[in-house]
Amino acid sequence: MSSPSVEHTGEVVQQTVLIIDDEPTARVALASRLKRLGYRVLQADDGKVGLDVLRRERPDLTILDWMMPEMDGPSFCEVVRQDPDLLSSQILMMTSNDQPEQIAEGLARGADDFLSKAASKYEITARVQAGVRAAGLIKRLEDVTTEIRQKQEALERELQSAARYVESLLPASGTIGPGVQMVRLYRPSLALGGDLFNVVPWSDDLLGLYLLDASGHGVSPALRSASFATFLRRESLLRHVGSSDPGAILTEANKHFPLTENGHYFTIVFATLDVRCHTLSYATAGHSGAFLHRKSGEVCWMARPNLPLGFDPSTVYGTEVLSIEPGDRLYVLSDGLYEVPDSTGNLWGQDRLEQLVRMHGQRPLQEVLSCALDEAVRWLGHEQFPDDVAVMAVEID
Repeated sequence: MSSPSVEHTGEVVQQTVLIIDDEPTARVALASRLKRLGYRVLQADDGKVGLDVLRRERPDLTILDWMMPEMDGPSFCEVVRQDPDLLSSQILMMTSNDQPEQIAEGLARGADDFLSKAASKYEITARVQAGVRAAGLIKRLEDVTTEIRQKQEALERELQSAARYVESLLPASGTIGPGVQMVRLYRPSLALGGDLFNVVPWSDDLLGLYLLDASGHGVSPALRSASFATFLRRESLLRHVGSSDPGAILTEANKHFPLTENGHYFTIVFATLDVRCHTLSYATAGHSGAFLHRKSGEVCWMARPNLPLGFDPSTVYGTEVLSIEPGDRLYVLSDGLYEVPDSTGNLWGQDRLEQLVRMHGQRPLQEVLSCALDEAVRWLGHEQFPDDVAVMAVEID
């Protein structure tokens, strides 16, 4: 018979069996038999000593007597099953009383298998081989689990690094034009989000604002959003569109960003704020998350029934125009803020968001966004949003 061994990280390691029995004759006899079979054998004469050996040596299989002083077999098993470091140890319980009730008790308290002290040498060999084989399978599973966890941790570090890069593409809160202040909120649902927003400075008095939402989550939507953000830079838009008109910009973008093979697409709102003429021009493509909160208290949602980008290359997107006054506020946001469910599946919704904005009136923009985020979290019941949360809030002084 070949020597029981296992290949681990390129090295052949002899398999180890620990025998715990307070009867020297029975222990030595079993040890001799297992050594002849090629196993490395460790011995202990009571449960407490055996527990120390188990922790130190981590044998492939422990053969354990039921009746022992200091710590009997079932008590030993219970200690092992409560120790996270020893939990997967394979234990073969020996007993001279192999009644069904006793076997059931031993299994319930943590033994993996039973071996009668009256068993034949063939049964002993078979049960030891089965126990060692099970230990090998568990070891391989633990190795694979460890490798997967290490790879997952490495992937999470990469995603966090990429997320920091994506966030670096977003504009900072502050003054973005003459008499125009912007406050932003960004909370990706995963380590990497697919929502992006930015400011396009057409001229001193003319500002472009957009928020795009890529369908899906994770690496692929984030990369597609980054590519789209490059297209939406001022120089690129002037080259491809030759205009600051939002409808013309979305009509051209629709040709450049068709549906992916997996059916992913973009929704977007693009607005142009003319500070000198006091007008807000905007166009949307499948996006309903933008509204103007006037100083008078009126809330005007900037939503039009139309297709997201990429569905039909012949789609022409129109431009709408609103007048603006000092004190008006523009909120451009992803639906991840208000389409959050409570424990019963009911969404917080646009109406509740609008009520909150009306309630807080002319409080500082940062406070309004903080209140909205807190209320959405309260409605959701936790802080892990199911979709990306992205908001730009702009105030015209």
